[in-house]
Amino acid sequence: MRILLCLFFCIPAFAASKKLTGTQPLPPMPAAAFTVVIIPDTQAYTGKGCKATPDSTDPVTNSNLEAQVKWIAAHRDDQNIVFVSHVGDIVDKNNASEWAVARQHIDTLRGVVPFSLTVGNHDMTAKGDAHLFQEHFPAASFKDYPWYLGSYTHARKDQNVSANNVNSAQLFSAGGMDFIHLSLECNAPDDVLAWAGDLLGKNAARRALITTHMDLGILDKPKTEEGFIHDPKGRMRWVKIHGARGNTGEQMWDKLFRKHPNLRLIFCGDQSRVTALKLTTPADDGHPVTSMLTDYLSQPALRLLRFVPAENRIHALTYDVVNNVLVSDTPYVHELDQHQFTLDYPMQPAAK
Repeated sequence: MRILLCLFFCIPAFAASKKLTGTQPLPPMPAAAFTVVIIPDTQAYTGKGCKATPDSTDPVTNSNLEAQVKWIAAHRDDQNIVFVSHVGDIVDKNNASEWAVARQHIDTLRGVVPFSLTVGNHDMTAKGDAHLFQEHFPAASFKDYPWYLGSYTHARKDQNVSANNVNSAQLFSAGGMDFIHLSLECNAPDDVLAWAGDLLGKNAARRALITTHMDLGILDKPKTEEGFIHDPKGRMRWVKIHGARGNTGEQMWDKLFRKHPNLRLIFCGDQSRVTALKLTTPADDGHPVTSMLTDYLSQPALRLLRFVPAENRIHALTYDVVNNVLVSDTPYVHELDQHQFTLDYPMQPAAK
């Protein structure tokens, strides 16, 4: 497969600390720019029953997720935030206590900005049962928002699998452009990909964005813990959900992503010890499709994609909303161009 730009990665030694570092402030918004926000995996729950605090008797909390959604709401106007997408692993242990906290914080975005939630492997069982996600974020709770296009449905008995907002679609417009966004569950099966492909075809005049949980990361399932850091990286060739029905990142590319002229951006998470990657690959018609992995160790970072029509470029910024600095280093990725970079993205009509 020919790569247009680059697949960036580094292979740092294992680091015990899980703190982000940086010193630079968020730069000013360019004129007429708008922002799409990507929320990375948010598994940093503490309190009773949580992995991080097994002996605690305190109520369950997630201060990082709370800080992320508060920052989005507070800066919707000055950052011209037009859409928010969560890459999945909304919770860690997939229990009612963590889901209640997730809903408490994420619900503060309702009525503030259009948003989507992607179901990660920690948000359901290995067989794809996502009933706790469905209880807390059902399709019915979004149906009255004009930006909510709908979700995948099926007539099988296993309604806890794939249906009822587990795979969803949203519409928004900004900068004189119309967009469609799809959230596809981790290792989405063929029936879900067929639904997604149909939607992209019916909305071919809209610019398409897709968020799925597993796309970029360690190529093949590591055999050792060190492999999760050091093994080769790219579009993933292994699954965590749905067994034989599940599609790898590579299969999702071949069956869906590469086929649609209106798709240029794919967002994913899942790989905390990879943290950040980007890969630009030509679709079947030759246009570039860029995938971005964003998984900042469940720390309070957001990826801010500033679309700048005057430049035909996207400024990708990774921002720590607690320390109010751009991320310049993590325990695993020590290259600035993983965290802050620009992408060509045509937005202005070509000159005649």
